[in-house]
Amino acid sequence: MTDDSQEDILNSIGLDDIDELFRDVPEKLRLHKEVDLPRPHSEMEVTKRLKELASKNALTEDGRSFLGAGAGIHYVPAVVKSLASRSEFVTSYTSYQAEISQGMLQTLFEYQSLLAEILDLDVVNSSMYDMATSLGEALRMASRVKRSSKFLVPGTIKPEHYQVAKTYAEPADITLEKIDYDKGTGLLSLSDLDAKLDEDVAGVYLENPSYLGFIETQVDDISKLVHEAGALLVVGVNVLSLGLLRPPGDYDADIVIAEGQPLGIDMSYGGPLLGVFGCKMERKLVYQMPGRLVGLTRTEEEPYEQGYTLTLSAREQHIRREKATSNICTNQALMAVTAAIYTSLLGRNGIQELSKNIAYQSHYAAKILNDISGVTAPAIGSSIWQDFVIRFENAQATEVHKKLLSEGFHGGRLLSEDFPHLGESMLLSVTEMHNKETIDELAKIIEEILQPGGID
Repeated sequence: MTDDSQEDILNSIGLDDIDELFRDVPEKLRLHKEVDLPRPHSEMEVTKRLKELASKNALTEDGRSFLGAGAGIHYVPAVVKSLASRSEFVTSYTSYQAEISQGMLQTLFEYQSLLAEILDLDVVNSSMYDMATSLGEALRMASRVKRSSKFLVPGTIKPEHYQVAKTYAEPADITLEKIDYDKGTGLLSLSDLDAKLDEDVAGVYLENPSYLGFIETQVDDISKLVHEAGALLVVGVNVLSLGLLRPPGDYDADIVIAEGQPLGIDMSYGGPLLGVFGCKMERKLVYQMPGRLVGLTRTEEEPYEQGYTLTLSAREQHIRREKATSNICTNQALMAVTAAIYTSLLGRNGIQELSKNIAYQSHYAAKILNDISGVTAPAIGSSIWQDFVIRFENAQATEVHKKLLSEGFHGGRLLSEDFPHLGESMLLSVTEMHNKETIDELAKIIEEILQPGGID
């Protein structure tokens, strides 16, 4: 900005000095000196500098990172990125005007249909922000439907998801309570669940597979207890696990949430993510669902023509403002498009094969790690799918983690602080990106680390 252009702008808005624009900022918070910025750079210089910075990053493509904890390192076929990056998808916004948004609306309708089939549900909305906010919306939805103010969650819930759930619950005067679990198997305590199920409970949240990796084998018993108490069952799943595990609709889940990141979306330093959200086809549920739905209609007479439009979009910027079920102002439409492309590309058989592959890899990793003296894997539960807890008997998990980093490996998420009863432990995530050679190398390094003198 030149002095002349600055003066023109100030004159046009009736101000004498640019500082008047910041009069609402307290004087003590202002920076009373020039900012030491670098000189202007050419495009070539900027590109060179960015490449230098990027070279410091460790990539996950070589399968030497075992960090997951809710997001997964998966292979994304080139065709997924090629199609999802088309300008028709990238530049589109909320499809308020159906007459000019048929392509995007149809794609989101396909996303809803694909996820509904996988989850064995009737209705899936056209996405939320991520799994954590899906949980927050689910507990508030359950409270509205049941007109109750208590929501139960498993004691093994992911800490960040619990914090987000609290953020959603507190302003709505909803009380969160944790359900106890068996410290060896990880399974939900049915007796504690039964004791806490009273008339004030709106819903119960169940994760399968759990955050700690084990598979909850009591889903039918839990579902029966919850429904007999008149509460709603909310289930959180990993969509890719459903190539092997029973879909939540099969054990009568009322609301289902999931993290859609594994469906063709790169990790990208932890985002963007994709919140999957679905429910049964019951009026009291569908009318309280947050976000938006894309609906399909057709002409009454031949030749039949199909059309798509937003339906039941009870959001605060729509016409039902004061009756909005949620204040989610947008969604992850491009990520939903990506998930639809990825899911349709793999198909039923592809998802089953991928799910089996992940199970084989994770069970192999757990077995050879458990064979190492001083290591227990899995340290909680017996049935696992992708993630599992590994415990070190005679070493600090943080020190093992540091040593792994020095050897070019990224271990799992450290658990000792959030789950102290698990001891010195971390949560490993094994996917199709981890082959036998890489897993063997990880086990060899851990074994060397645990030898006397392995940790300096």
